Amino acid sequence: MLRYRFTAEEFHRMAEAGILPEDARVELVEGEIVTMSPVGKRHMAAVKRLMDLLFPLQQARKALLQVQDPLRLSPESEPQPDLALLSYRENFYRDKVPEAEDALLVIEVADTSLDYDLTVKLPLYAKAGIPEVWVVDLVRDRVHVFRKPSGEGYGERQTLEEGELEALGLKIPVKEVLP
Repeated sequence: MLRYRFTAEEFHRMAEAGILPEDARVELVEGEIVTMSPVGKRHMAAVKRLMDLLFPLQQARKALLQVQDPLRLSPESEPQPDLALLSYRENFYRDKVPEAEDALLVIEVADTSLDYDLTVKLPLYAKAGIPEVWVVDLVRDRVHVFRKPSGEGYGERQTLEEGELEALGLKIPVKEVLP
């Protein structure tokens, strides 16, 4: 099967030209345009809850909270994680798409997408050097935490059903993350 691979720049030009509708739920993964999973009510609630819990970090100008926007990991991969904490910038990344080195934490919320998030997106995040990833598992009511990235994956993994998560010194009870 012949496949055509796109770069992030080509992907953006297609969107600007109207080839990809502005409201299309797609992301670029290793050069391929991939349709994102539909978002259910519990998923939406979890994202909103996380936004609320992490917003104090933005208010304190420790980080910028990015919600379901592109994060460039490489010239061929630009996924749209549910949330990302980015290094704070006064211009709010007005002139560029945030890149892997800008990300402090990436969060994926999974109800129907758990396998995809763990087997496709997580290795991309590790390879790009994202220092920490949380995968909120809405099916089993737990949070998978990954740290110490390398080209082969994450060296540290935890699965939490209770206890606390920590982001830039902000402590968040696991139970508050799960709607």
